[in-house]
Amino acid sequence: MTVDYNSKEYLSKVDAWWRASTYLSGGMMFLKSNPLFSVTNTPIQADDIKVKPIGHWGTVAGQNFLYAHANRLINKFDLNMFYIGGPGHGGQVMVTNAYLDGSYTEDYPEITQDVEGMSRLYKRFSFPGGIGSHMTAQTPGSLHEGGELGYSLSHAAGAILDNPEQVAFTVIGDGEVETGPAMTAWHSIKFINPKNDGAVLPILDLNGFKISNPTIFSRMSDEEITKFFEGLGYSPRFLENDDIHDYMTYHEKAAKLFDQAITDIKDIQRDARENGRYQDGEVAAWPVVIARLPKGWGGPTHNPAGEPIESSFRAHQVPLGLSQKNLKELPEFEKWMNSYKPEELFNADGSLKAEVAEFAPKGDKRMAMNPVANGGRRFGDKAEVLNLPSWKDFTNDINASNRGTELPDGNRNMDMNVLSGFFAKVATNNPHTFRIFGPDETMSNRLWDMFKVSNRQWMEEIKEPNDQYEAPEGRILDAQLSEHQAEGWLEGYTLTGRTGVFASYESFLRVVDSMITQHFKWIRQAAEQPWRNDYPSLNLISTSTVFQQDHNGYTHQDPGILTHLAEKKSDYVRQYLPADANTLLAVFDRAFTERHKLNHIVASKQPRQQWFSVDEAEELANEGLKTIDWASTVAEGEDADIIFASSGVEPTIESLAALHLVNDAFPSVKMRYVNVVEINRLQKKNGKLNAERSLSDADFSKFFGQSGTPVLFGFHGYEDLVESMFYQRGHDGLHVHGYREDGDITTAYDMRVYSELDRFHQAKDAVDTLRAKGVISDTDAQAFDKKMDDILAKHFDVTRNQGRDIEEFTDWKWTALK
Repeated sequence: MTVDYNSKEYLSKVDAWWRASTYLSGGMMFLKSNPLFSVTNTPIQADDIKVKPIGHWGTVAGQNFLYAHANRLINKFDLNMFYIGGPGHGGQVMVTNAYLDGSYTEDYPEITQDVEGMSRLYKRFSFPGGIGSHMTAQTPGSLHEGGELGYSLSHAAGAILDNPEQVAFTVIGDGEVETGPAMTAWHSIKFINPKNDGAVLPILDLNGFKISNPTIFSRMSDEEITKFFEGLGYSPRFLENDDIHDYMTYHEKAAKLFDQAITDIKDIQRDARENGRYQDGEVAAWPVVIARLPKGWGGPTHNPAGEPIESSFRAHQVPLGLSQKNLKELPEFEKWMNSYKPEELFNADGSLKAEVAEFAPKGDKRMAMNPVANGGRRFGDKAEVLNLPSWKDFTNDINASNRGTELPDGNRNMDMNVLSGFFAKVATNNPHTFRIFGPDETMSNRLWDMFKVSNRQWMEEIKEPNDQYEAPEGRILDAQLSEHQAEGWLEGYTLTGRTGVFASYESFLRVVDSMITQHFKWIRQAAEQPWRNDYPSLNLISTSTVFQQDHNGYTHQDPGILTHLAEKKSDYVRQYLPADANTLLAVFDRAFTERHKLNHIVASKQPRQQWFSVDEAEELANEGLKTIDWASTVAEGEDADIIFASSGVEPTIESLAALHLVNDAFPSVKMRYVNVVEINRLQKKNGKLNAERSLSDADFSKFFGQSGTPVLFGFHGYEDLVESMFYQRGHDGLHVHGYREDGDITTAYDMRVYSELDRFHQAKDAVDTLRAKGVISDTDAQAFDKKMDDILAKHFDVTRNQGRDIEEFTDWKWTALK
């Protein structure tokens, strides 16, 4: 049977679907029972109404209109399409549409498609113990919550990379588009290759108002907006609202406009895939729809004071004062709900009328059931995992003869460069499921071997010989200088079942720490939904780190992302501080195999001493910490006079050098050294252990001794993070040397001296502590302190007058302990 998808008969089905979803969306804000009061002829009672209605109405009718037309496009063009709602406050949009097409009931069998199930759905919306008012991980079809605005377009672009048959129907709010990340994300079309990637259909939902102000775009003319988008490279087309209350005419207009947009997308892809177009610097003019959909469209028009609600900022949240204890506006609510003619949409038992239900796309074509929005696969299907090479094929040969030295091949001393060989092989083995993301820093961060196997993906003109490694196809996406864009792309790529890495300068990873938090919240909520698949872990690298900033200075010094992430639920967060290349490789072998985590790895890109054998690195990565016997004079678990520990590249160098100084001067002192790679293993929050990774109290004591045992801890981040961990353990005796918010543009070693992370300050602290315990005499301790002070005085003289570091640092190598 041939269907005329543009006929008035078919568009009446679109209209009915829109009315049904909008009826449910408005009603669930206020009611917790009796959802079909007029259909069932059951008057609303006070007890049917929520005590405190919560939610957002402003964008809902417009988004439901767009969702209904997306369903029509799926049916007409047989599309694989998913929905991203940038105005995340309209969370009921995806809930109600998933409920109408049956997806919600499949995932939540208790939410049946009858009056009883509809009542349960109403009650759970924005209700204690229920679901949030955003497009949360609890919502089928959602991969973007939208609670923090600005990322919908970046997420959409990341999701369609390497997904050539997918279309991201992406609604961007006109308040959201005022954010920096959203404005940046419009440049995504410069990186989407229509040959290998899918498509994003962005719809700017121009409803006119934010929370209490007009939006900037809503006051721009069509001509101004056209110039804006054409300047970015898009082909804009407008859905005006002159006849917006003539609903069937408006549906006809929308259908024609969206049909052309999909046709244009298909033409672009066909040209690229069959004719080789858009592979030589021509960027496709992808369509963008500007939809002028009034805020609060079709809802209450005025409040009791006579002020406008519809088409004003007052429609943003709950548009009526109705509540269980205030029934004055109940007649207005009933009039509003009945305007959708629910008797034409629902049967008395609460089921959807057959002629409305048949409009829904079927099976995985339903946007709520598109596998791309559930980890990239159907529920229960096996996840596609990376084909990983053996990380051990890329390691340094570290043994007793060369540990603690810089290797003859200088490239092997740069941990990130060693890692790049592993990444290059991963990219080769996984040509469609692995990418490197970053803000123009892949080269700076020494991932050099990646450029031997891949270019940067870049659709703009390439100007040889000045440009380097740009090409239409590539596994590296770093040619836009935006942390927000790179992180957004990675999140979209990860949430759709693929694996990526985002490498950033450490201090500027803070630019996206709230984005990272939102991702953490997503995976935490998703893990609680039995119907949700898991995701590959999100992998972040902090490099260009705080203790090596000889080109940039104080502005580039901030390791605070460590503390920020340590505050999150540690079941979902892994923070690694590998001290050398072998350990970094072992960490990434683990990170690429663990799922549903947020991996944060702090890594050095500068030439550094190498410390650990392959076996030691493997244990450090998997166990998270290890007593290092060759740097200890007492075994694990034995009583020690002092315990040295470190976490991070430079802290490990300095802690081992400090330990060496103390051992050289006082060989009888009983010392143990512990290297900590996974810092959160030390964590014990509120007296409770993380069941997955926290050390037991007994194991903590095995490494760090009983309370009162001096522990001198060299740490890469802010000191109070480690202090809080030892405090929660009840361990008294900690001395932390970490970053103390002092810095400058200076030599590598001077950065360590600024924070007293350097070996000489650490050694002084250790000896003073041992003197206080009676292990070292006052006379010997004073002589040792004098020697350290003299070296520090030399350091200040040489750095300030000659601009270089002293030989006591540059020429030092590890030798066996006495």
